[in-house]
Amino acid sequence: MNLHKLLSDRENQGRPIRVGLIGAGRYGTMYLAQANNIPGIHVVAIADINVKRAEGAFELVGWPQHQIAPDIATALENRSTTIVANADELFDVDIDVIVEATGNPIVGVKHALRAIETKKHIIMVTVEADALAGPALAKRAEEAGVVYSMAYGDQPALIMELVDWARTSGFDVVCAGKGAKYLEHYHEMNPDNVWENWEFSKELTDSGQLNPYMHTSFRDGTKASIEMAAVANGAGLTPSDSGLTFTPGDVEEIATICRPADVGGALAHEGSVDVMSSVNRDGSWISHNTQEGVFVVVKATNGYVSGCFNEYPWHPDPTGQYAALYRPYHYVGLELNMSIANAALRGIATGSPVGFFGDVVATAKKDLKAGEFLDGEGGFTVWGKLVSAKHSVEIGALPVALAHHVELRTDIAKGATVRWEDVIMDESLSQALELRRETEALVTEAALTS
Repeated sequence: MNLHKLLSDRENQGRPIRVGLIGAGRYGTMYLAQANNIPGIHVVAIADINVKRAEGAFELVGWPQHQIAPDIATALENRSTTIVANADELFDVDIDVIVEATGNPIVGVKHALRAIETKKHIIMVTVEADALAGPALAKRAEEAGVVYSMAYGDQPALIMELVDWARTSGFDVVCAGKGAKYLEHYHEMNPDNVWENWEFSKELTDSGQLNPYMHTSFRDGTKASIEMAAVANGAGLTPSDSGLTFTPGDVEEIATICRPADVGGALAHEGSVDVMSSVNRDGSWISHNTQEGVFVVVKATNGYVSGCFNEYPWHPDPTGQYAALYRPYHYVGLELNMSIANAALRGIATGSPVGFFGDVVATAKKDLKAGEFLDGEGGFTVWGKLVSAKHSVEIGALPVALAHHVELRTDIAKGATVRWEDVIMDESLSQALELRRETEALVTEAALTS
């Protein structure tokens, strides 16, 4: 509750938190728009292979010209900000926190490892990397004495805050989740038909400003699965092996829907994650839907607590045993400094993996033939399905983050899970593969210690 004072103290002491931002896309630009209004923060450098994009981010947010430096040394000396094309320049200088916002899981893993090796806190905006190997990265960060954290402003970190509220208040977490638009045919979506499933104007979609692959992953179930895998691993919750339910419902129905099936809900079991759809299966929008929001569902610990659920307007389920806490919005990069400040000033993460509980596996969008190449998240061939990590490891499932530009050895039927043995893996991804194997080993370790 006193982060702003701690930041102000650092400002007054002339010791601002030095930040290196990798990736000048939407998330990074939103953070820049806030950074100059926050005491105790010095954005030293922005790294982006597309230097013009980084320059454009400065223009978009009105970054003062006198605060733009020609190089990192000058930026550190004069408390200004520079742009570099190579992120490697950030790791061997005096920077406290690295923000990884490239969106590329393989590159994200590489940058996280470099940050950990050079004793820098890492804020992982690239949740795709977190879903791929976050548990192993978090373990390495802990051993190195630095913080590995989810990025506040994105939904996983905000869900983790609700989970922490629930457990600190004495509740068991029944479900943690979010809202999203979902229809049953979305799993077959591809970049050629993606705009048929969004509400953007034709003028905007024809402008080239929107990435059809990224927006496909946002709607075909992949992004939701990746974000909920991060939550599962951060909160120690176990997803259903049948995937997210995307059950339609409004805010008042959260506790009724996100409870176990044996009491009338949609969950396979308590202690899980799920996503609710903001539209009915016929495509009609639900009033007071959960889109953009996040929630946690808790269970009454005794009869008195159940009575409290029913006495207040908290919209409990019909049994009065389950209730939800809901946050309607997430402010994306505008809120990022919560993670930066917590890591640098308190040494704590705004959500970080505590084990390997959920995984996002490559699932065929259509019948695939041996010799075809997979094209990863938001592509034409596979979407990412959330399952338990235990199930994924047992069947040898291929994580969707590694389903990029890999050739199939065998035919794969529509809806089937792609396995490691089904593909010719690119061994040049040795670093990501090493971290992934460390992550999968955590399932075996957990089984041996349970």
